[in-house]
Amino acid sequence: MSVMSAGMRRIVWTMSATSLGCGLGGGLSTSPAHAAGASQPAASAEEVTVSVRRRSEPLQKVPVATSVYTASQARRDNVHDLQGIFEFIPSANFRANASSKDRAVFIRGIGTISTSPGVEPSVSTVIDGVVMARPGMATTDIVGLSQVEVMRGPQGTLFGKNASAGAVNITTNKPTKDFHAYAEGGYFSGNEYRLTGGVSGTLVPSKLVANADFLVGGFDGNVTNIANNTMVNGYEHRGVRSKFLWTPDDETSVALALDYMYQNDLVPTGVYSSTSQVAFPTNIVSTNPGLAATLGAQGITPSRNNTQVNNNVQSRSVDHTGGAAVTVDRDLGRGYKLTSISAYRRWQNIQDQDYDGLGSTPAGVTDVRDHGQLNFWQASEELRIASPRGHFFDYVAGFYYLHSVDSEVYSRNVVTGSAANPTPGRGVSNYGISNNNYAIFAEGNLNFTKRFRAILGLRLLRDDLSYNMARNSSATAANPVLGIRPSYASNGSTSQNGYVDRIGLQYDITPDMHAYFTYSHGYKGPAYNTFFNMQGTDSQVLKPEQNNTYEIGLKSQFWHRRVTANLAAFIEDFSNFQANFLDQVSGGAVYRMINAGSVSSKGVEGDISAHVLRDLTLGGNFTYNYAVVDQFNCPANAPASCNVNGQQLPFAPRWKFVLNADYTHALNERYSFSVDSDYTWQSRTQFALTETPDTVQKAYGIWNMSTTLRDTKLKLQLSLVMRNAINTHYASYISYGAVGGTVDSIPRDYGRYGGFILRKDF
Repeated sequence: MSVMSAGMRRIVWTMSATSLGCGLGGGLSTSPAHAAGASQPAASAEEVTVSVRRRSEPLQKVPVATSVYTASQARRDNVHDLQGIFEFIPSANFRANASSKDRAVFIRGIGTISTSPGVEPSVSTVIDGVVMARPGMATTDIVGLSQVEVMRGPQGTLFGKNASAGAVNITTNKPTKDFHAYAEGGYFSGNEYRLTGGVSGTLVPSKLVANADFLVGGFDGNVTNIANNTMVNGYEHRGVRSKFLWTPDDETSVALALDYMYQNDLVPTGVYSSTSQVAFPTNIVSTNPGLAATLGAQGITPSRNNTQVNNNVQSRSVDHTGGAAVTVDRDLGRGYKLTSISAYRRWQNIQDQDYDGLGSTPAGVTDVRDHGQLNFWQASEELRIASPRGHFFDYVAGFYYLHSVDSEVYSRNVVTGSAANPTPGRGVSNYGISNNNYAIFAEGNLNFTKRFRAILGLRLLRDDLSYNMARNSSATAANPVLGIRPSYASNGSTSQNGYVDRIGLQYDITPDMHAYFTYSHGYKGPAYNTFFNMQGTDSQVLKPEQNNTYEIGLKSQFWHRRVTANLAAFIEDFSNFQANFLDQVSGGAVYRMINAGSVSSKGVEGDISAHVLRDLTLGGNFTYNYAVVDQFNCPANAPASCNVNGQQLPFAPRWKFVLNADYTHALNERYSFSVDSDYTWQSRTQFALTETPDTVQKAYGIWNMSTTLRDTKLKLQLSLVMRNAINTHYASYISYGAVGGTVDSIPRDYGRYGGFILRKDF
């Protein structure tokens, strides 16, 4: 089943290859008859092509529940990363955080929250065929975006490294033979700006084509730090991506891809929304008069409408991300195709955080400052062969290898007492991991008839994982320090084998109606909870997370393909679920990774898009997801209640939907305009596995709109965009503060804002 995020309205018109080429977005083109205002029936939906099964095929014929989000949608919505994109994909959610290494992706309510480099994500993210081993590498701004494909349910048979909950497949612009260039600039309230551009064309006729895309962007922020009267919660981004495509002969193509991204996110650890905490399941309220007095003295009034902090440390997360990949495609004859992807990627992260979120330190109030440095690299090789279509058995099969190394240094400085008599404390941890992942895989179709086929997929894999850890700490059992455990050192390793499979049936009821049923077994490898506050119990390897998923779907188009209606129902059962659970270290809040037990996710997803009139497209997509804890394994010395069986999983709203409308009209042969509007809504969302009532975001809806005027002669277009038109305030994440209370993460569209985007194609 396919849910076209933010509506199929933005791709139902034929995309203009000549006017917008491979640049950011593609536009809308009209036929001469339409441009002249002649009467004609509504246009049919363009066939959307995806690489969900590692080769190009129509989305409507793929037996995998998939959402597609295009570059033109991203421009109209003013979103540039997965956090923004997932607002328009009902089955996906995103965990925001001050540091990129603490952000996470969820599909159907399943995801992995962990700062440990020894834990792999449940959702695999792939950019141009290369798997990102750490989720933080994939949460950056996307340069030269073409489209994003969000595949739901286990995808490990074809997308490694393991993808037990789903996969996010990001593709970027490809080089073109014909010359094409574009320049685009946008400006929005809050002093947000974004400049992008690119060029593509032939360097050596019939042999070498290339392209390059770049971006420069920034945002002052929408949170005020009253300590120095500056705006925070903003960013500075710089990036470039380039591809060279060499065709030495008619059977071979070699693509070299290079990219680099710099991000400086000035995101605070949270704004205080409360100084009390509410226990689950008793609803007992614990007040914190000391915290309330400190915040009051510093000029902060905690509430869900608070957008102020008083930080004496500028929280920031600085990322340098980049890499190189060589993709070789070779036509072996008789329809067989060999593909090799060799890639190297590097990620460096520096973070500074005001752990306590407080400014000056009155007597008895703790001042805690964190500093971290991360250095990660990975090298991977994927070799696969695709058979010709039309035979009784067609398939994609291959070999995959990934080697990754992580090295981190994290320090915490604590000061308690008064300014005249301070008591310092300090902890510094050096830790890292090394991982090797090997796999052989295959997935194919047994074509019993032209309309009826069986689906068979299998992946056999092995994980070799090792870690090292050494912490030098001033804390001792007799003299504890808030948020810092005593000195500790250990190392360990594990090797485990696993498998992923998929079986199913697909039947083409008509050429435009396809039904399928699949069973998939997902697997996520063993893990070590290697982090700043690691202790002896964390040296025990966590068991692999496994799941069984059943999915039935119907993909249909009718009324001359002017209406698309897709449905899918699913049941997912997870065992040895790897999750973060609240812990306390000498009065400071931390989280530890555990095998939380068994959880399940079941629900229905749907999409309807109708080009009802020549100029009007209406659509909507939705997810109903009942994602709950089935059986929780309570960890030893848990500071919070473990009575969470039957409760809602974090980042899993029960309902989420998007309604949209697009009106596009040609004024004459040269000018056209469009008006676009969408409304997104989701039900209450719990953010903590402890199920505390004060970490819940209530149900909310966001209304967005835009209008675009196009000049086809000058290849120029101007868009006016308004986000959150009804000024709905909401938090993208709510958690307990390090020294008490609750703190909220404030999203970019926390309040109403608007701006414009001007684009010129050449």
